[in-house]
Amino acid sequence: MSYADRDKYGMYKGSSSAGPGPALMGADTLIGDHVVNGADERLGDIKEIMLDMNSGQVAYAVLAFGGFLGLGEKLFAVPWQALHLDTVHKRFVLNMDKERLKTAPGFNKDAWPDMSDVGWASQIHTFYGTDPQRSGAPTMGPGSMMGGMGRAGSGMASGMGAGMGGSMGAGQPARARAAAMAPVAAWVAPGAARLAGPAAACRARA
Repeated sequence: MSYADRDKYGMYKGSSSAGPGPALMGADTLIGDHVVNGADERLGDIKEIMLDMNSGQVAYAVLAFGGFLGLGEKLFAVPWQALHLDTVHKRFVLNMDKERLKTAPGFNKDAWPDMSDVGWASQIHTFYGTDPQRSGAPTMGPGSMMGGMGRAGSGMASGMGAGMGGSMGAGQPARARAAAMAPVAAWVAPGAARLAGPAAACRARA
């Protein structure tokens, strides 16, 4: 089942020029999406999407990997910008082989880490080769759009295109940086489409 199958409100059923998706998507429709690697090996499923309530951006996708029928599976917080949305097969792609993923920092469903801890976040971003100081979003397009399998500390951008981890980083045009700072924005960086995060308007109010 893909995000299109979970679309309860018909938001993705319009033409390519009408309605949301894939630039703006319902978070609930993404939960349960399959995640594969560049070799088309299934890595698991998206179990949750974690929002940074201070910035209004998606911080991590929680990936369930291993186990059988939910038993013995391990959870991994994957930085949002480490993923690629395959708009043809309607799934996510993570540029990492299975054996490498087994060594990723993970946790049990009954013992979630403090994801606001700076040390924990640094460990996660170091492993996936992303930059915690730069907001980012998944690339998107047909197929995996990736090269070889990723390795910790290798900066994964070699397989995904330089700068993927930093959609608001240095080198981007000022207009693009300004657009990325907007609460809800779908923008196109040079050479790669980006999937916008949810609006800061979703923050809880007192």
